[in-house]
Amino acid sequence: MTDINKYFKNITSKERAIFEAGISLGALYHQFIGTPISIETVQSLEKTIKESITLQPCITDVKINIDKTLIKTEENKLGYSELQGEMLNIKLTSQYKDETIIAKLEYIPKLQYPLMYIE
Repeated sequence: MTDINKYFKNITSKERAIFEAGISLGALYHQFIGTPISIETVQSLEKTIKESITLQPCITDVKINIDKTLIKTEENKLGYSELQGEMLNIKLTSQYKDETIIAKLEYIPKLQYPLMYIE
């Protein structure tokens, strides 16, 4: 990771932790939305998302919860649904040097939007 740091020399450690969290949440959202999912596969997908995002720089922990009720509600005639932003509740920890931040992705009903933010 040392070689990459020269590209981030004009920002603080906190800004770097926030940057990495934002990149990770955005990648996660756009990579996995639309994935076929069922009650039988939800745990496997949660594990896959966690393992994938934990590979990103500075990400030290990821908690994934996919709303099982919505999976069942959105199920099509073939017995599965597609992952939607409304189904995701994600909390990740990003750490760079001495700075640690918590970032979240969760559906905010009042906004009718899956929001990514710093907790």
